[in-house]
Amino acid sequence: MMAMHEPVADRPAPARDPWRRRLVASLLYGRNVDRAAKTRGRIALAVFIFALGYAVIAARLVIFATAPEGHGSRRAVAQDAVATARPDMLDRNGEILATDVRTPSLFAEPHRIIDVDEASELLTAVVPEIDAAELRARLASKRRFVWLKREITPEQRAQIHRLGLPGIGFLPENKRIYPNGAEVSHIIGHVNIDNQGAGGIERWLDARGLADLHLAGLATDRLQTPVELAVDLRVQHAFRDELIAARANFKAVAAAGVLADVRTGEIVSMVSVPDYDPNNPREALDPTRINRLTTGVYEMGSTFKALTLAMALDSGKITLKSAFDASHPLQYGKFAIHDFHAQNRVLTVPEIFTYSARMALSLGIEHHKWFLRKMGQLDRLRTELPESAEPLVPKRWAELNTVTIAFGHGLSVAPLQAVMAISALMNGGHLFPPTFLKRSESEALALATQVVKPETSEKMRYLMRLNVEKGTATKADVKGYYVGGKTGTADKVVGGRYSKTKVLTSFTAVLPADQPRYLLLIMLDEPQATPETHGFTTSGWNAVPVGGAVIARIAPLLGLQPRFELPPADKLILASAGGR
Repeated sequence: MMAMHEPVADRPAPARDPWRRRLVASLLYGRNVDRAAKTRGRIALAVFIFALGYAVIAARLVIFATAPEGHGSRRAVAQDAVATARPDMLDRNGEILATDVRTPSLFAEPHRIIDVDEASELLTAVVPEIDAAELRARLASKRRFVWLKREITPEQRAQIHRLGLPGIGFLPENKRIYPNGAEVSHIIGHVNIDNQGAGGIERWLDARGLADLHLAGLATDRLQTPVELAVDLRVQHAFRDELIAARANFKAVAAAGVLADVRTGEIVSMVSVPDYDPNNPREALDPTRINRLTTGVYEMGSTFKALTLAMALDSGKITLKSAFDASHPLQYGKFAIHDFHAQNRVLTVPEIFTYSARMALSLGIEHHKWFLRKMGQLDRLRTELPESAEPLVPKRWAELNTVTIAFGHGLSVAPLQAVMAISALMNGGHLFPPTFLKRSESEALALATQVVKPETSEKMRYLMRLNVEKGTATKADVKGYYVGGKTGTADKVVGGRYSKTKVLTSFTAVLPADQPRYLLLIMLDEPQATPETHGFTTSGWNAVPVGGAVIARIAPLLGLQPRFELPPADKLILASAGGR
């Protein structure tokens, strides 16, 4: 019996993938590729990438854990407060005047402190100068970063490190060090706790872009070129030594002095005592320690006669052979103006330079004002030092003002201004803006202004030398250096009136007078009479001998060779000026 089979239905052919899917699969996997093997390879690659990432993270954690100063993130938090690097300062011979050293500072991350009381007690035991109440308040604050003590000692750092307090760390900072102490303080200035300039050349550096470099993170000690100053540390030491002795000898309120190179305008030395130690910048807040040469203004006395005579000689209306009647005081209304060393006779121009000032009026008030402005005496002097004072100029300039200003009263200027002007009278007539940075003669000439004729300069040097040979400055005649000079004694203004007992004495010297190279200013504030001065307090008895002592010490340091048996001024200097 034949088995009966049910008819078998036709099975449908397997559906083929759409052509788009086949195309994508071909592009992704290629043809005839085992997809399972491909998947296993991709999983292995992903595992390798994750393992590599974790290895990098682990390595970084090890570095942070073992590095002695592993506080990169913390540094970022406090970057604006960290004392950054400054360039070294050098004198003209390469001696270091200011430099940075690395010092640790103590900080805390309050959110990581476990026991505030314990941390406060332990830290004050190691650093007792920290105020305990303030320390506890800082540790208990909600800030993420606080300074606890800037510039701790290495011993304190080691002791705190051994305490193992969480949330307490150290950051290395740059601390400014001044190895010469107060020697050049009024030139280089000082910095604050964040190593930012707070005075002098230090402040000038920040104004010239150093602060911007700090913000950009580019002011590292490896990227900065040392700053070369014009000051000579050897000369500065000798100069300061003599001024300290002079201040003590004459019991003066203060003593100050400047040495300028008349060929370049460089300030080779500048001293004002009492000064301060820039390593202890709090001393700079003492008003008695100001730099009297740039921040103080004074009536310079007869030193200003040099400008008056130069103005007259340069005009051509007055010559060395001119004479003026000084037989009686100048009378203006109720004022009688006496010469300090009145001769009561007709005086020649050389004698007027020594004893009297009677020629400014012959040129007129406007000419006088024009000349003084041209010489830089009526406007504020700008140098690298930010500290500078505005001259005190009469609001209403009348004939009486011209007469008094002609011999150094009634106009107050910064002493450095007077040095700039008189240097121009010595160097052939070139007015150089003073600088505390090194400058070549060619660079100086590019900045110079011709303010008087060269022949006027020769006549002024003759008068300066003549005053040392047989005038009021004979005590500064240091043999071999052919010094020329002018004295000045000015009554000080006290309570709006001229004092009869308090004076400011000054002495301006050029050396050598026949071949001028340097100009020296000595200034004593309220010197007292001594037995050696026979009761006198005028410049010839105090500032002049101090100037002679300074010249004797610094001339060899400056490389000036002594020359002996030189002829007098009328034979050596006046001959080249034509004797007019």
